[in-house]
Amino acid sequence: MLLFIIIGLTLLALIIQIFYVRYMPIKGIPCLDSIKNSDREKVTLDIRDYQQSFQDQIDHAIILPVPYLRRYYQEIPAKKVHIVASDHLEKNIAIRFLKSKGFEVIGYTLTDCKCKKKIEHFA
Repeated sequence: MLLFIIIGLTLLALIIQIFYVRYMPIKGIPCLDSIKNSDREKVTLDIRDYQQSFQDQIDHAIILPVPYLRRYYQEIPAKKVHIVASDHLEKNIAIRFLKSKGFEVIGYTLTDCKCKKKIEHFA
């Protein structure tokens, strides 16, 4: 009986952790309308799929989709990062991962957000 309780609590903790990483918003990271990449210490990181990034290109952005972050995060040249994502799920996963690797995420932009202007604003 005790074994079933331990297994149940372990599964519950795993499910809570998965939902936290994916769906809980990150406090202190502002949603920005425009991307000004005038500072050399900042980089714009486009974490959308390659198909979306190709259709709505952003000047001077590094395209690195979320599934490739763990493998290629060392190639991001600056420690200050602005995230361009298509939805909150991508944004949350990328911000948490980059913060755990020592990057400072200064803001994000959602391209599929209904309340914001589309990506033509950046090009």
